[in-house]
Amino acid sequence: MTATLAPIWRHPVKSHGREQLSEVSLEAGKTMPWDRTWAVAHEGARTDGTDWAPCANFSRGAKAPQLMAIACKLDEATEALTLSHPDQETVTLHPERDSAQLMEWVKPLMPENRAQSTRVVRVDGRGMTDTPFPSLSIANIATHRAVEGALNTPLSMQRWRANLWLDGLEPWEEFGWIGKTLRIGDVEFTIEERITRCLATTANPETGERDADTLGALKTWDHQDFGVYAVVKTSGIIRSGDKAYIT
Repeated sequence: MTATLAPIWRHPVKSHGREQLSEVSLEAGKTMPWDRTWAVAHEGARTDGTDWAPCANFSRGAKAPQLMAIACKLDEATEALTLSHPDQETVTLHPERDSAQLMEWVKPLMPENRAQSTRVVRVDGRGMTDTPFPSLSIANIATHRAVEGALNTPLSMQRWRANLWLDGLEPWEEFGWIGKTLRIGDVEFTIEERITRCLATTANPETGERDADTLGALKTWDHQDFGVYAVVKTSGIIRSGDKAYIT
């Protein structure tokens, strides 16, 4: 198997925006730098922000589809985050210091019948990924095309909120990698498990409207999975265009 690393994406605030990168430096045993560094806890959350917590504690696209239409750009030096949405004025803020401003900005995007966003949490040393272990998510462009075919409609790849996309594979090939080592450029990853998907993927990342039965499409293959979780095994830099190998 030989594939090519295509887009690289990070999500500085969990479920609140996405940003494309051309390269990223990864550290063994760590999440991607600035990916899910912050998370927005809702009023029913049972976390004090001192450690990893399950996604049910946070405002996210599964419950608030309009969040899926947020795009962002992070200034790493100042931690200033610029957020944009088709229905909102673009704003630049620091997610922690300006948390009240962030809560006000996202309020119109939150359904009234859902737990409302209340505070920002940041866990030292790792991103708030959906797994208790520090993970990155890896997706296969051919699998995405298969889902498009099942629905007979084009879909944005950003519905899946993956960190790394691979091109040049067969559909669903990635599911055979569990327990194996994936090498991209100089970095090795251990493939840990498949990713079970939620309602967030039904929302259009351009509009925030639920407009595609992605979960129903996945179930035609007798599962609800898309992509795999990986752990960084060796440190290094990866770049779009790097070759990828299973070893």
